[in-house]
Amino acid sequence: MRYMVLLRMSESVGPPPQALVEAMDTAMSAAFAAGSMVDAGGLAPMARSVEVSLRRGSVLTVDGPYSEVKEVIGGYAVLEVDSAEEAVEGARRMIELHQRHWPGWEGAAEVRRISGPDEGPPA
Repeated sequence: MRYMVLLRMSESVGPPPQALVEAMDTAMSAAFAAGSMVDAGGLAPMARSVEVSLRRGSVLTVDGPYSEVKEVIGGYAVLEVDSAEEAVEGARRMIELHQRHWPGWEGAAEVRRISGPDEGPPA
């Protein structure tokens, strides 16, 4: 089963400390080698984003940043695991690395199942 882990945080926290970058590199390298991580990455700041939306029948394209945004998705991981519990444990380890290597950082890891092509749309 595949799960998407989305790492949410305030964009105002700035770049991660080098200690976190190194710890995440080590943890992610092990997860890739074990086959439990399929893809992962950090996302560019909202100032370099573009939103395409549909509002009242019109397709709109708006460049970031967006003043109403309080939290952003700062990174993601796609996990290949045997259970939801394993996906949640992977997210917990990610948050614990942030706790240990980025004093004062606050955020959340959202864990969501990715439906396979044979499963149809999620209920």
